[in-house]
Amino acid sequence: MSRDLLPGCTGVLALADGTILQGVGVGAVGAAVGEVCFNTAMTGYQEILTDPSYMAQIVAFTFPHVGNTGTTAEDLEQMSGSATTAARGAIFRDIPTPPANWRADANLATWMARRGVVGLAGVDTRALTRSIREHGMPHAVIAHSPDGTFDLDALVAQAKAWSGLEGLDLAKDASCLQPFVFDEGLWSWPEGYAEPAPQPKYEVVVVDYGVKRNILRALTSVGARATVVPASTSAEDILARKPDGVLLSNGPGDPAATGEYAVPQIRKLIDSGTPVFGICLGHQMLSIAVGAQTVKMEQGHHGANHPVKDLTTGKVEIVSMNHGFTVDRATLPEPVVETHVSLFDGTNAGIALKNRPVFSVQHHPEASPGPTDSLYLFERFAGLMDAAK
Repeated sequence: MSRDLLPGCTGVLALADGTILQGVGVGAVGAAVGEVCFNTAMTGYQEILTDPSYMAQIVAFTFPHVGNTGTTAEDLEQMSGSATTAARGAIFRDIPTPPANWRADANLATWMARRGVVGLAGVDTRALTRSIREHGMPHAVIAHSPDGTFDLDALVAQAKAWSGLEGLDLAKDASCLQPFVFDEGLWSWPEGYAEPAPQPKYEVVVVDYGVKRNILRALTSVGARATVVPASTSAEDILARKPDGVLLSNGPGDPAATGEYAVPQIRKLIDSGTPVFGICLGHQMLSIAVGAQTVKMEQGHHGANHPVKDLTTGKVEIVSMNHGFTVDRATLPEPVVETHVSLFDGTNAGIALKNRPVFSVQHHPEASPGPTDSLYLFERFAGLMDAAK
């Protein structure tokens, strides 16, 4: 098959349907296969690219100007695992700009190269976003070659051969290998990241399916000592720590696949009467544990500007979301109450149990990146722990 590339092309995105998008390579040299999604956030690109929930995905940024805040080691969201347990690639409209930020310790392109993230700039991201909205998130290979040499047919074949996210348990790779205590609070200017209270009010076990640092920081900010444990930890081992509450974290992959080993443990935690708070993947698997089902979405929700209604208060919040699977709200059984719903497409965004101190949300309430409208959910979790005491 004859394919002509434009002069100066050093990066391509090869879709499984044979489409080739070309531009300028950025970051790491090489190729990576994954599912292409678009993110509508205007800020927080470093947090997005280090969020383990994006594992096995290539992120197309709809905001055209990326790079001006640079990167800093302080803003990594990833807690554990290698750089491969986060986004595999990034797509930009414009070539990333030099940083102009007093906190920056590296520019975006250099940072991406160091982490092994393949980037592509000069792409019509509006057209790509529209295609994803109309046809779903495609399988693709993103490639960067400084000399402009690509085996395009081989790249397309690799994209076609990739099995996709359905059926993949990725949490086992994104999770920590052994328990540890996290001891950092939320960031504020000019102090930086806060120190946790010397005498914690709550003992919380966080089951790590790919947890973000700022979720842990938000948890410590309400007075919790956060002990993070691997995704495969049994309910018996968790309860042996005598926690005041358990947080089921965000993470990548198919919730039904991770749920093969996680859901039976979650059911035991629910039955124990211990307060439980689920976020994103944790929300999906908690929903499976109480009898609901999850389904793959066509385009998913990825951004920091998603309207969600809290049905318990009537309040509409703008939240940060990052998920390609959703809970099928039609399968929610008794005694489950739907607490939140997406105002973009009506999909489920939160549940609570009538007879247990258990609730969960689909969005990321720590808001990194994003607005802090849902930060109160950590206070709600603290309230359940207070009531249980």
